[in-house]
Amino acid sequence: MKQKILVTGGAGYIGSHTVVELQNAGYEVIIIDNLSNSNADVIDGIEKITGIRPVFIKLDCNDKEALNALFATHTGIKGIIHFAASKAVGESVHKPLEYYRNNIVTLLNLLDLMPVYGVDGIVFSSSCTVYGQPDILPVTEDAPVKPALSPYGNTKQINEEIIRDAIHAGLPFKSIILRYFNPIGAHSSAEIGELPNGIPQNLVPFVTQTAMGIRSELSVFGNDYDTPDGSCIRDYIHVVDLAKAHVVAMDRLLENKSEDALETFNLGTGRGVSVLELIEAFEKGTGVKVPYRIVGRREGDIEKVWANPEHANKVLGWTARETVEDTIVTAWNWQKKLRERGIQ
Repeated sequence: MKQKILVTGGAGYIGSHTVVELQNAGYEVIIIDNLSNSNADVIDGIEKITGIRPVFIKLDCNDKEALNALFATHTGIKGIIHFAASKAVGESVHKPLEYYRNNIVTLLNLLDLMPVYGVDGIVFSSSCTVYGQPDILPVTEDAPVKPALSPYGNTKQINEEIIRDAIHAGLPFKSIILRYFNPIGAHSSAEIGELPNGIPQNLVPFVTQTAMGIRSELSVFGNDYDTPDGSCIRDYIHVVDLAKAHVVAMDRLLENKSEDALETFNLGTGRGVSVLELIEAFEKGTGVKVPYRIVGRREGDIEKVWANPEHANKVLGWTARETVEDTIVTAWNWQKKLRERGIQ
């Protein structure tokens, strides 16, 4: 058994897939999650896949006293992967204070407690939104961080700065910042996947719910962007590929493979796919039509962005393996499994 890892937001979409990969790699995992946008049933799915039931504690990272008690009780935590955050671009525009509170205070609490309990490193869940609308595509880690187009994006920028300043000040831990592009799909077992509470804020669950008849139609936000078909372009990455990158990052931190106390990596496929292309790929891969309607642009959306993942490929030895076409089918299989379970 490798070291003990704390995964905040570990019952969520990316968190749960990362817990599976951590356990497969031999790590002992403790999950904390306030279940604001997740479900405790995911722990059963993790156990079915790995044969190991992770420790799960319902806890809000904004509650520093409870967080302190957790570290005191579960001694020996050596690394943290920090997912816990509110994450919808559009919602953040309308609820900025909620986003600043949830996304920044949680990180401050963790960074305060890490030196107290001897935690060696933290992998931070960041986003390509920090690049805004990049001047040059594909985006490398050297691209300038631009003024955020949404409170969500701003919280990611601020948190990166907080980590950078803390390490510069000499706090005794290391960090790897992972800037995600757009995670989609589900585990091949269909035991875990993306399950938003209420109306989905991300594209793919809205696509699958519309295809299933749960939603009457999909809204495509704008077809007048400067892209080949007028819809926004993103770099869609299979969530399992993304999860595996976190394991590699944690290995790197705990095994001291880098002399740098802070490193940043883009995680993407290097391929840009438009919203309309993604819908077409879904229909082709599943044989199911998705009714959609073009509506106005959504505030906070970036026109087009995709990664140059060469730095992660070379330094981490990690590469996104799955195609968008195959990935979208796993999302549909997950949606069908939810229907079988009577959840949606």
